[in-house]
Amino acid sequence: MKIALCQMRSSEDKAANLAEMRRLAEIAVARGAELLVYPEWAMYELPDLSRAFVDNAEPLDGPFAGQVGQLAKEHGVTVVFGLVETSPDPDRAYNALLVLGPDGERVAAYRKQHLYDAFGFKESDFICPGELDAPETFAVGGVEVGMLTCYDLRFPEASRRVVDAGAQVVLYPASWVPGPRKEFHWKTLLLARAIENTVFVAGVSQAPPLGIGSALAVDPMGSTIAELAEAIDVAVFEVDPGRTEVVRASNPSLANRRYRLDA
Repeated sequence: MKIALCQMRSSEDKAANLAEMRRLAEIAVARGAELLVYPEWAMYELPDLSRAFVDNAEPLDGPFAGQVGQLAKEHGVTVVFGLVETSPDPDRAYNALLVLGPDGERVAAYRKQHLYDAFGFKESDFICPGELDAPETFAVGGVEVGMLTCYDLRFPEASRRVVDAGAQVVLYPASWVPGPRKEFHWKTLLLARAIENTVFVAGVSQAPPLGIGSALAVDPMGSTIAELAEAIDVAVFEVDPGRTEVVRASNPSLANRRYRLDA
């Protein structure tokens, strides 16, 4: 199964963001991708988190999601993208990921659980954390896929829960903020999540200057199989479950562990 990391630079112009998603989708589909992954905040993004995010939030079945669903249906692919979702709190929204299938219908959704209250930011001022629900995975081409968002990458137990739920690949749509050592953190943590869980892991961030770019996909042994630098572009890689079996036969760390997560 082929996955496309569609690295873009979103803005407050939803129509322009959708047009860019369509452009990148054409590239990804031409390269044989069955699953297209866009960054966190693909629907709407600004350099600084503010009340504007709440004011521009939409429900999971809102107009922007409907248009992305049409895109998925036109190309016959599954799409993962980040959006600002309305919440019951009038002063805050959800930072959500939505998965739409080849028929344009919702397959799965995830609300960011670990909010970015770090490095001088306070995401929780305008965003509600997602409930600690059971991990939600979805299948594409016989491969089970899980997803988390940006700052979730810094919490190894989050990915372990998703892998325990059956995910063979874990996706991290992000808007990884630039800063000292931040690109090093991004790459190191993506590699760590793949190696410790013996799964495929892929992250795609907003392009500079909003994010660091640096889309990256690694296999269960931690080998890089696709990568982008700062460019707005598409990187396609293949997920082969047979590779996971080979790695786990030589490195059965999941089977050998002695601790389990309770939640």
